[in-house]
Amino acid sequence: MATIPDLGDLLDSMHVVSIPMRVRFRGVDRREAVLLEGPAGWGEFSPFLEYGPGEASRWLAAAVEAAWTGWPAPLRSRVPVNATVPAIGPERVREVLARFEGAVTAKVKVAEPGQSLSDDLNRVAAVRDVLGPQGRIRVDANGAWSVREASDALSRLASYGLEYAEQPCAAVGDLRELRLRLARAGLDVLVAADESIRKAEDPLRVAREEAADIVVVKVAPLGGVRHASQLVAACGLPAVVSSALDTSVGIAAGVALAAALPELPYACGLGTVALLEGDVARQSLVPRAGEVPTIRVAADPQLLARWAVTADRLAWWRRRVTECHPLLSGNTVDP
Repeated sequence: MATIPDLGDLLDSMHVVSIPMRVRFRGVDRREAVLLEGPAGWGEFSPFLEYGPGEASRWLAAAVEAAWTGWPAPLRSRVPVNATVPAIGPERVREVLARFEGAVTAKVKVAEPGQSLSDDLNRVAAVRDVLGPQGRIRVDANGAWSVREASDALSRLASYGLEYAEQPCAAVGDLRELRLRLARAGLDVLVAADESIRKAEDPLRVAREEAADIVVVKVAPLGGVRHASQLVAACGLPAVVSSALDTSVGIAAGVALAAALPELPYACGLGTVALLEGDVARQSLVPRAGEVPTIRVAADPQLLARWAVTADRLAWWRRRVTECHPLLSGNTVDP
């Protein structure tokens, strides 16, 4: 069976950091993360603060896999990555894209609360202007649109040439209906499922009901590299490996998954360290020539000290690890 360390070993090995974001993203100004050191290396536990123990325990399982078990052998030494453009004004697009050296694909956040479709159109237009006609653009609505809103928005955004739309609607049934509407309208926009995979009780429903063309998978919410790899195989759809605003330790797990998949037809969302003001590793996994290397990274003691949280936040995260630990047995697989 996969290794499940004692709670005491987890608590003794943990370091907690808080790193500012360069740009507010997903409502987050600072990213807090727990770094765990085990016999296989370093793992990251960084569920978003609002997640309950059940959901967060999958993130802990992924960190334990990384630090106590290790990952499958890679099939590729480098992984192509996309740039990520938050819901910013068009005047900031060039500045943000410059942080993703060599990336020819950009994921653009759309449907931000308090913004309009005009804001989305202006942002995507600015991205197209910077990337040029050969660049690839994908948009991510985080399930915020209704079928009608998604159909209308994508019919207008499609003029900028979209690679795909990520989670345009929240419900699986709505994704399926949207795919049919787009096909009837002659709009060549693929639909990718993200939240319908990583937050679903039945993540295979997306494939079974033909509700998406692509699956977006994230190692931490799916309980580790092995869990995520098995899910991709079961879905039988092309996969994009993405991240959750991780430090380089967490990004390395996503890279390990992307490097182990038999096929990798799309650039992956594994360049988001560029959105952080700092990192925990000296060998930071920021994009170079549009790629990141398939390597293990180690947290640096000086950087852990630099970004260390206050005593009350450390205590908060120790309680969270303690709450999640009893649930680990349901979130591990045989290596």
